[in-house]
Amino acid sequence: MMPPAVFVTGTDTEIGKTASSTALLHALRRRGLRAVGMKPVASGSQDLGQGLRNDDALALQAASWPVPDYADLNPYALRQPLAPIVAAFERLRAQADVVVVEGVGGWLAPVSATLDQLDLVRALRLPVLLVVGMRLGCVNHARLTAQSLQASGVACLGWIGNHIDPTMQRQDENIATLQQRLPMPCWGRLPYLPGADGRTLGAHLGAEQR
Repeated sequence: MMPPAVFVTGTDTEIGKTASSTALLHALRRRGLRAVGMKPVASGSQDLGQGLRNDDALALQAASWPVPDYADLNPYALRQPLAPIVAAFERLRAQADVVVVEGVGGWLAPVSATLDQLDLVRALRLPVLLVVGMRLGCVNHARLTAQSLQASGVACLGWIGNHIDPTMQRQDENIATLQQRLPMPCWGRLPYLPGADGRTLGAHLGAEQR
């Protein structure tokens, strides 16, 4: 059973959290669930004529159904307190069966000078889904991240292996090692498909523990 919301974090930055999140949204929608994304904190935004917009947040919005207001999907400016995120999250929860909340960078990447991603997870009372970027060193990064999640006391539902380096050797062996060593189940593997949309990638996820 999927929980009503999940927080997607990663072993590092640029390892495919957005691709994994949009794939999960499409996998959930195929099961007939209303599934919407959320990017509470986003940097690198541009003014596209309707206010600041972030590419990752727009990708989550496009993969969502029903389509949420952008202000709820990406509500956070670094100068603001945590309260706007909680209020926006509750509005998204009211319109969906599942909310997929995407974090920033790796698990220990700070949100601001005083705010960590753990603060978001605790404030929204979310379990975590870990995206493992499959590249050299991923087993070490994944195990360290899993240890940090356990030490933080948050529930980790599972992990997704995202193949971001086509030249990586022994990919199957690394997946097998992660399945043996990580204390949570694998939700699936996303193949290396540059430019693939969430609908295509979502076919590789069961959107359930396995």
